[in-house]
Amino acid sequence: MIFGRIKPLDAILATAEKKSLTRTLGAFQLTMLGVGAIIGTGIFVLTSEAAQKAGPGMMISFIIAGAVCAVAALCYSEFASMVPVSGSAYTYTYAVMGELLAWMVGWALVLEYAVAASAVSVGWSGYFVGQLQGWFGITLPTAIISGPYIPGGLVNLPAVIIALLITGLLILGTSESAKVNAVLVAIKVTALTAFIVLALPVMRMENFEPFAPNGWFGSGGAGVVGAAASIFFAYVGFDAVSTAAEETKNPQRNVPLGLIGSLGICTIFYMLVAAGAIGSPLGSQPVTSALGEWLAPGSAALGARCTELAGMGTEPLACSKEALAHVLREIGYLNIGNLIGLAAFLALPSVILVMLFGQTRIFFTMSRDGLLPEKLSTIHPKWKTPHVITAITGVGVTFAAAFLPVGKLADIANAGTLFAFFMVAVGVLVLRRRDPGRHRPFRTPAVWLVAPATMIGCIGLYVALPPDAMLVLPAWGAIGLVIYFLYGYRRSHLGRGIIEVPEMDDGRNTPGTH
Repeated sequence: MIFGRIKPLDAILATAEKKSLTRTLGAFQLTMLGVGAIIGTGIFVLTSEAAQKAGPGMMISFIIAGAVCAVAALCYSEFASMVPVSGSAYTYTYAVMGELLAWMVGWALVLEYAVAASAVSVGWSGYFVGQLQGWFGITLPTAIISGPYIPGGLVNLPAVIIALLITGLLILGTSESAKVNAVLVAIKVTALTAFIVLALPVMRMENFEPFAPNGWFGSGGAGVVGAAASIFFAYVGFDAVSTAAEETKNPQRNVPLGLIGSLGICTIFYMLVAAGAIGSPLGSQPVTSALGEWLAPGSAALGARCTELAGMGTEPLACSKEALAHVLREIGYLNIGNLIGLAAFLALPSVILVMLFGQTRIFFTMSRDGLLPEKLSTIHPKWKTPHVITAITGVGVTFAAAFLPVGKLADIANAGTLFAFFMVAVGVLVLRRRDPGRHRPFRTPAVWLVAPATMIGCIGLYVALPPDAMLVLPAWGAIGLVIYFLYGYRRSHLGRGIIEVPEMDDGRNTPGTH
């Protein structure tokens, strides 16, 4: 029976017990870890998307998305403290709800990691193009800097190049060092702080009206809640705090403080940045057609309208591919705006690396479980990396980055992430009922309120996504089921009586940023 194929949790925990980690982290260190992991592509790139969906109401969107992440994080932490081994939500589901659902979660994580890497690649491309324009006055042809969603666009060549470069680095075994990552985190936080300090004093309060031009629930993913579903991408990364639970002093106290603290700080940061963007001379009202109709982000119609407005000498916030740099240039801080763009240009490639690394390690774990061909988990004799699956993943990431807009990619990534978080919340409740006496270094507080709140929040944000992003998840899931029943069901190690316990890091323990 499919649902009877459950990987023994005791066997997984036996591996965890061999890895005795020193508890050294306090609430402050965890909070800083979370802030560094969360701040990234979402705020640098998706502010334009949020403006088009919600206008000034995107400030509330940041609160909604942060609240859903907070309750999801508390559920995630209980599993992360119990099962500090590879596979993240995939492993947790395997241990609690069985192989079929675990496969579906692992398959959905492709959307979280690989598609997110594509989104960051496209976001980086926008800042790269802006740097060439801002510093050197070089304007690249539209045909090579945008996919076909923009009139005249063919392929996003900068996004292709950065995705292939990072894939090559991973195949060669180059990993980001903790020191370099710390410097990049400092650059990102400094850039956002500079933006807030310069933008808030010149804020125009009249720009906040109308506050929610598309209402709370607009059509096609518009509205305040629709923007929250997109902005969710800006928060994912908090799980870096969850996975550090085994190294935390007094995890029952410090893990929730670190989680809620980092999410709270980032929410305030994001709201201040949003306020600065809304109050700037650009404003943040959605771009409409000549007839006053709302235009969906990433659509050809919006691309054409933005091109038309650019020809008239204006570029609204919703049209910008480098939103924060564009706002500062508009205020009058041309060189500082360029420096903000430079900060994003320097920091975003490390995010692509973390996302690609995480995806390859998820595939690696699934391959080693027999659910995917074991050839995929082949380790290169010289570089000591899973080069086959890294190359395949990199090609897929590159293809998506070449032709799709950043907002669409972020929405698709969010659909997969929301499904994985939903399953973690279900798993926490199932295990509480099935094995209430098991040792939990961190217990989700008020679990019978927090876990259902996580499920409701994930469903709410999912249904607020644009229809095409919503449809990707079931379509992707259907493809996954076909692969599972054609291959994984028969080749599964667990199904054949082989129980292996993964010990390799899957990338979740490498703090990632969106």
